Parts: sequence; structure tokens; C-alpha cells
Amino acid sequence: MQDQPVLFQFDFPFSGPFGAGLENALQDLAGSMTREPGFRWIIWTKDASARQAGGIYLFRDHASAAAYVAKHTARRDPFGITEPRARSFDINLGLTRQIHGPVSPPP
Repeated sequence: MQDQPVLFQFDFPFSGPFGAGLENALQDLAGSMTREPGFRWIIWTKDASARQAGGIYLFRDHASAAAYVAKHTARRDPFGITEPRARSFDINLGLTRQIHGPVSPPP
């Protein structure tokens, strides 16, 4: 079976900071993510009123996603992240590409 992209959702209770404070605090983490094998992109998520944060990630394949999840889970403690919720999804490539979803391999 050919490797195909995997969408991964990760969210957790988070008491802040949100906005610019969070952006400043996570600059190093954001930079390191771009060097992870198989990582394609992330859409960072937040809901300050519900005190939640997380992200929607795209990985090249299941193996890359699993390796990143293991690493990400191990490094969450210094950020005070507890009770994370993680889910992965296979992608219907035909329909996603039809509506120009960003799942093509990077150049």
C-alpha cells in the first residue's frame, strides 16, 4: 500500500497565555516542528473562552505521524499540558484534491 498523508488532531486544556504571549512562548517549538521527518504543516487552534489549545497537523504518512505524536507527548509536561486528546484520520485524497485541499507533496 502506498503511503498517504495523515491528518492528526491534538488538543488539550490550556490556561494560557493566548495571543502574542503564546506565539512568543512557542517560537522555538514552531521552528523545530518544520524539521520533523514527514511533517508538512500545522494549523494552530485556540479557544481562550473554553481554555483549550491544540492543532491540526498533516504528515506524509502514518509512521511520521506516530513518531511525532510520541515525541510531542513526551515534551508536553514542561508546558503544563495535561489530558491531551489525540486523533488521527486517513484522508480521502480524491475528494480533497478536487476542492484544492493542501495535501499534495511539497515541491
